[in-house]
Amino acid sequence: MSKNETVRIWREGANSMKICGASLAESLYDFPITILLFGELGAGKTTFIQGLAEGLGVQESLTSPTYALEQRYRGKTSLLHIDLYRLSKEEAQKLIGSTCDFDGIRCIEWGERIEMEVIEGSSIVIKIDEPKKDARELTITFNDIPFLSRDQIESWRAEVMLPQHICLHCDRVGAVAEQMAHALIEKGRITRPLALRQSGELHDLLRFMDFRSDASPPGIEESPQERCCWKRWKERYPDMQHEAACAAFLREKGFDALATIIEPHGLLSPSPPRHTTEQKILFYADKRVIVDRVVSLEERFEDFKKRYGRGKETPRHAEWFKEARATEKELFPEGVPF
Repeated sequence: MSKNETVRIWREGANSMKICGASLAESLYDFPITILLFGELGAGKTTFIQGLAEGLGVQESLTSPTYALEQRYRGKTSLLHIDLYRLSKEEAQKLIGSTCDFDGIRCIEWGERIEMEVIEGSSIVIKIDEPKKDARELTITFNDIPFLSRDQIESWRAEVMLPQHICLHCDRVGAVAEQMAHALIEKGRITRPLALRQSGELHDLLRFMDFRSDASPPGIEESPQERCCWKRWKERYPDMQHEAACAAFLREKGFDALATIIEPHGLLSPSPPRHTTEQKILFYADKRVIVDRVVSLEERFEDFKKRYGRGKETPRHAEWFKEARATEKELFPEGVPF
């Protein structure tokens, strides 16, 4: 089981560093968590954390704690800001050890001052390179979300007898979501391509929980073996739609973050909140794929109307289309990159 994903972002100017930090607030899944920042003096570490604090809803003005060593803030999640610049390695190790039980987000500037072994639990490491004409590259390594092998995904699909056309759909949604993540990274917004690809590959793992016999694609028929298998899974997760059932399944297996990304992806009434960037991307990517074809929102919702509304647009379909379009504009105000 892997627990590592790395992305690289190119940023220019102090304000863009703050925007980048704010975007990280929308891509956090496991708490407590330690965020370590590496980089020379003036690299933008404090500016990045200021953006993160704003993204977390911290109302106070966050300043460098170089002389106080640490500052604590309250937003959506507790934030502890530590600066190790003035400390020796021994002093830094001692200070970090004294805060290891902090239950929120612990941000540490000058991660160079400590050995990584002192950091317990989930972490995100951010390395800021030397400036090149006022531009910097950030290398962000997430060590907080466990991932699966492709063999494990295929094994689960076989176990639940997931139909081939849904497997194709999941793989294409995963690829589209990953592509969207890379597009946002190019714009300086932190997001997680690997987490999105795997979430897409798994998002309809238990799609049969709410199958309708008259909504299958032409030529697709359920076998007696499939119906028997699906009956057992429906008994395991009674009264759940496929989104909630899949999330429950993944949490049982220890993949809480992937479950969190997947759980609100469907067209539900009322619509669930989507707080993270990855939740929004997966929701939108799923609305751009019919089986394994990338289509427009209009074509996708025409398909929904035909298969689930018996050819008629209901008020819910209109509201869902409006929601998908709003998500598109939020993620890609300058237009979707494909």
